[in-house]
Amino acid sequence: MKTKLMIAGLLAAATLAMGQKVKSPKEAEAVNAVFTAPTPDQQIAAADNVIRNFKDTEFKPIVLLVAAQAAQQKGDGLTAIQYGTRTLEADPKNYQAMLLVSGLLAQGTREFDLDKDEKLGRATKMANEAITTMNSATKPNPQLADEKWADIKKDMIAQAHDTLGIIAMVQKKWDPAIAEFKTSVEGAATPDATSSLRLASAYLGAARYDEAIAVFDKVLAMPGVNDQFKKVATAEKQRAEKLKAAKQ
Repeated sequence: MKTKLMIAGLLAAATLAMGQKVKSPKEAEAVNAVFTAPTPDQQIAAADNVIRNFKDTEFKPIVLLVAAQAAQQKGDGLTAIQYGTRTLEADPKNYQAMLLVSGLLAQGTREFDLDKDEKLGRATKMANEAITTMNSATKPNPQLADEKWADIKKDMIAQAHDTLGIIAMVQKKWDPAIAEFKTSVEGAATPDATSSLRLASAYLGAARYDEAIAVFDKVLAMPGVNDQFKKVATAEKQRAEKLKAAKQ
């Protein structure tokens, strides 16, 4: 999550350096407040202030996206989806909003939700649109190094495949889930322990215990993985080992 937020912040900064222009000193102050607010709640309030008081602002998509990311950061998925959807209404090609909304829809959907098919269908469509859009996307700022932009694209496309893997897991489609998580893990420029853990869980769901255990071992060996994450990976590895032993 930390890496994804860093990417979002870098892209936001790059976007601000492009063609958008403020129309008054008051608008400049209001837009700046969105990016300098110290807490997610204050960022959301500042974004609302821009939208409410500067109807013709050229910064509408980006301040709505910041509000969506702030809501996501504070754990308010429903509000994040609402702001992300508004971002896409203002900018239908905003791949960051596509990734945010599709990811939250996928992660928030449970097997027996009455609206499961509708939410997963929307998430699938949006994740695939994000991949298509990212593949043809140009740098948001010419000053952004080509290597950095290439890595950002890899990580964001990997995020979309991670979302598609989550969707397949909710549907208990283990082989497609494994394929999507492998694409995510292997295609990312920055290793993501969460995607690797999901890959191991998909192997576990498919009763491919040796492969699950091998991926759990890789997760546990990753540098910088926190103790709580290691605890979950260790418990799941032990479960895989017990299921393997019971099968023999």
